[in-house]
This record gives sequence, C-alpha cells and structure tokens, in this order.
Amino acid sequence: MIIRPRVRGFVCVTTHPTGCARNVAAQIAHAETEALAGPMVDPPRSVLVLGSSTSYGLGSRIALAFGGRAASFGVFLDRPPRPKRPGTAGWYNTAAFEAAAAERGLQSACYNGDAFSNEARDEVVAALRRDFPPVDCVVNSLAAPRRTHPDTGRTFTSVLKPIGAPYSSKTLNTDRAEVTGIELEPATPDEVDATVAVMGGDDWRRWMDALRDGGMLAPRCRTIAYSYIGPELTWPIYRDGTIGQAKADLHRTARELDRELAPAGGGAHIGIMKGVVTQASAAIPVVSLYISILFRIMKEKGDHEGPMEQAMRLFGRKVYGAEGVVSDPHGFIRLDDLEMKPGTQEAVRRAWDAITTETLPDLADFDGYRTEFLRLFGFEVPGVDYGADVDPMVEIPTLVGG
Repeated sequence: MIIRPRVRGFVCVTTHPTGCARNVAAQIAHAETEALAGPMVDPPRSVLVLGSSTSYGLGSRIALAFGGRAASFGVFLDRPPRPKRPGTAGWYNTAAFEAAAAERGLQSACYNGDAFSNEARDEVVAALRRDFPPVDCVVNSLAAPRRTHPDTGRTFTSVLKPIGAPYSSKTLNTDRAEVTGIELEPATPDEVDATVAVMGGDDWRRWMDALRDGGMLAPRCRTIAYSYIGPELTWPIYRDGTIGQAKADLHRTARELDRELAPAGGGAHIGIMKGVVTQASAAIPVVSLYISILFRIMKEKGDHEGPMEQAMRLFGRKVYGAEGVVSDPHGFIRLDDLEMKPGTQEAVRRAWDAITTETLPDLADFDGYRTEFLRLFGFEVPGVDYGADVDPMVEIPTLVGG
C-alpha cells in the first residue's frame, strides 16, 4: 500500500515503516560514530528501558546498546500493524532496532504492553531473569495520557492545565501555521492528583521494587528518569502547572531511590532535557510555539540537538563519561545547558514578544518543527520514496509476552 501522512491535531494517524526504519538507522549511525570518537567509561552491561519505542526512550536504548554495547530490554505500548492498516511508529522503530541489534550480535528483547500493570512487571522480570544478566541501568521514559492503577483498578487521566488561576498566552496552531491566543482554566485539585498519579514517580518506584524483589537489580545499578524545566515563559503551563506537580513527585521519587541504591554504589538521577518535538510535547499548549522559536535560534547558533544527540551526550559524557555522573547542586543532570544559555533565552524572549502569524516564518523555524513532527511517524525522511508501495506487516521476532 502507499501510505501518506494524515494529521489530526497533534497526532499523525498514519505511519511509514520504511521512514521509521531509516530514522532508526540514522540514530544508530550517530551513536556508533560518537562511541568511536569517545567510548563510554564502564558502561552498563544490561539495560531496561521503559517507554523504549520513541523519542528519549528510543534514543536512550540506542545510545546504550549501539554506543555502549549493552544488552537491552525495551518495554513499550504500540499498536501492531494489520494488512491494510499500519501499526504505530513505535512498533516500526522497535522492529528496526531489534533487527539492527541482531545484525551486530547485541542481545535484545522487548515487551509490548501496559507498563503500568503488575502483569507487565511480572512478565518482564521473568523474561529478564531467564535470559539477561542482572540489570545495571534502568531508564524510565514513560509518557502516557492515562494510567490504570495496578492495585485499585482506577483509571487516572492527566491534564495540561495551570494551577490556581486562569492562564492566557500565545500558542501555535500547527495545522494552520497560525499564532493564536489561548486561555486555559486552572486545574481542579482532583485533576492535579490525577496528573501526578499518571506522570509522577509511583510507577518508577514499582519497577525498581519489582527488579529488586525478582533478584534482577545489579549492584551499582543506576536509574534515570527524564524531566524538563524550561524558561519562565513556559512555567505557568509546565513547571508551575499540573505537569510540574507530577515532575516534582518524580523528583522526590528519585531522591528516595538514590538513598536506597547509593550504599551498593548505584544511584537514581533526573535528566533535565532540552525542548524537543515529541508526540507528548506537541500536545502541550504554548510549548509548541516556544520550541519552534527555540529551533531557529539554536540552529543559527549551531548547538541544536534532538533526542538522539541528547541521549548520547547524557550517557557518553554525563553518566558513563570520564568524570562519572555530572550533576548540578540539586542533583539534576543538566542536558538543557545549551537551551538555557542566557544569549539563547534572550533571543527567544525577543522573538516571543514579537511573533504573530505574519512573522512566524521569520521568527520561528516552523518548517523545521513540522518536519521533525512528521519524522516521528516516518514521513519527510530523506531517501524514502513515498510513492512506492510498502508492506505495513513488519514482525518483531524478539517480542516477549504482551
């Protein structure tokens, strides 16, 4: 079948298998090139990545496997393909990863299912115990709009709202390439609690406990979860909003886990990442406009990075580099250092104050934003013939359970 992009809001409802595979191949090439230039120091042997099929989770798995030669197990939730219906992008990304790992003799396996469930934890830990060395690195990169609590069965849905007062700002209508005004009502206390239940640290804690109880947590294990701080103009909807409350809970969990892992030489860390285009970030009001401005400025300065470049710099230089774990006084591993340079943020602020629909092409990199968005789904990838017939039926032989 011939597959074209069909975008609805902040989601592309079609995916291209060849484009996804080409994306993964390019990321693997980057990881291998960086590893040749500067190998990791004492990298992990056995890695578990939660949320492994897209964005930072995929980049982390590629960095540690192809950049550090680790055995890796990926956990994700994606729709498999049908004869006339493509699967989701993460399915094709994972298939490409697993095929490339097999070609290079890297041990890998994966699980497709609800990572929030006790069943997933039980099946994954059993598979690890059967086939993998004890896990010495756990990456938590889960991003989901809802979570069913594994004990109570109650389903929580997260919201993207400010707290305490309505919030008015600008945002980007990506369908129409328009800068529009937006006003968001504040979240209720129940909505704040639900967002924390979905995006906070409880599930991370449960995975670490399951690995420990299953005898699969290696001494000196390090675990990392991802967060974002961003500039003050995004704080009402991000840091000070419902997402920020969830991230604060994630940070508290990191401190608790760090105290438990430290006696054996391990640790728990929060990686503060830069603003990038992901399926999750595309849904956040205000942030999409900020990122499109940021892209233009960072590309002009020559220090723009995507998730793969961020993941490789994180693990190659700030976790498994010559200096060991490099963190700030708050214990955060800062990968937003280039984004938050004063000169960059001053330029962003000037553009933000002046941007309108008419000035969007000059003050932001909307074309670059749109291209990065479509590439998440395998479109606009160089070298892919989108007029050619493609078979959506791609299998993942290393899939375990699920």
